[in-house]
Amino acid sequence: MTHPTLPGDFLWGIATAGHQNEGDNTASDTWFLEHTSPSLFREPSGPACRGYDRWETDLDLAAGLGLNAFRFSVEWARVEPERGIVSAEALDHYEQMVDGCLARGLAPLITFSHFTAPHWFAAAGSWTAADAPARFADQCDRVTARFGDRIAYAVTLNEPNLEQLLQEGAKLPPEAEALKTEMLAAAARAAGTASYASANVIPADRQDEFQEAFTRAHRAAREAIKARRGDLPVGVSIAIADEVALPGGEERRDAKRAAVYDHWLREARQDDFIGVQNYERVVHGPEGEVEVAGERNGMGTTIAPGSLAGAVRYAHEVAGVPVLVTEHGIQTADDTQRAAFVPSAVHALAAEVDTGTPVLGYCHWTLMDNFEWIFGYGAQLGLHEVDRVTFQRRPKPSATAYADVVRAYRGTLAAGRI
Repeated sequence: MTHPTLPGDFLWGIATAGHQNEGDNTASDTWFLEHTSPSLFREPSGPACRGYDRWETDLDLAAGLGLNAFRFSVEWARVEPERGIVSAEALDHYEQMVDGCLARGLAPLITFSHFTAPHWFAAAGSWTAADAPARFADQCDRVTARFGDRIAYAVTLNEPNLEQLLQEGAKLPPEAEALKTEMLAAAARAAGTASYASANVIPADRQDEFQEAFTRAHRAAREAIKARRGDLPVGVSIAIADEVALPGGEERRDAKRAAVYDHWLREARQDDFIGVQNYERVVHGPEGEVEVAGERNGMGTTIAPGSLAGAVRYAHEVAGVPVLVTEHGIQTADDTQRAAFVPSAVHALAAEVDTGTPVLGYCHWTLMDNFEWIFGYGAQLGLHEVDRVTFQRRPKPSATAYADVVRAYRGTLAAGRI
């Protein structure tokens, strides 16, 4: 089939995250919360996908799909498991991963904080502590000093607006919010500290405080990374739905955008790119959100392949910088949905690029079914399934569907038809 074209240096990637697939991230705040009673987490992460040990296999899988980029996070809790104690082994590990990417033709896209942080950091005020920006900047400095010369893009924070998106969209029931508060209070008692907090379980009444704290941390991280390597593109990734208004729904749509996205999109004007992470479309009518007919995904929302292009368009309109799609996918146990969804979404994105919106690349979330935070292992977003006993990765039909799309676009480039 014919399709729009994409730039020759377009990044075709897969997105992953340390805590969600590495396993046994015992020094992290999320691990502590998973084992707190009560806990909002459905189950502990445990060994996850054994990704810390099987990283070479996973890079081979990505390369085997015909990709040229791999997004992963450097787990701060592994690098600095105790305050001021830096693990040489962990830094060696992540440096090996970077070099492993390069050896396979994969551009390393590094996330410096993918929600998780060290337990000691969470117990000492977390991101709202006065010294939090300096502590995070120290981590970014040591990582960039080690292998910043070999990475392609740096993402400081992953979805610092996620909790606002969930709350504005009423995605979590009131009892979940109450359990979150109880869990954090219990964690503080267990840690023997005045408070306990983590980046993706923020109480509703602390949203503004954390937004300001994340902004300070992002700026400090950007400065630290740039001080080591001024030409390395740095940005932040945000969770962003495609907000669509029916006649009379414009005011509601614009209020949602202002509450959830616009702060970070304006902040990104000082960055080199904005990371967009899109999973759904929200339709606004005069009276509120409108249920749209159509096939549903595992989140219960209507499958809308064009949502990514819409989210990318708005992000660029406000931020004014190029977009890097750092995550996009679909939660579903029915892989036939994913296999159909990915090509349609990519073609719509390419059509958006054809209109002039600058997009640096596309990273699908995710390589394999993994630990999906409070939902545990009950949510499937991977191109591969993972045997929970042997940890063997098995490709789903959607892996072939994504590989075929990548091959079609990259093949067009190779044939010199652009």
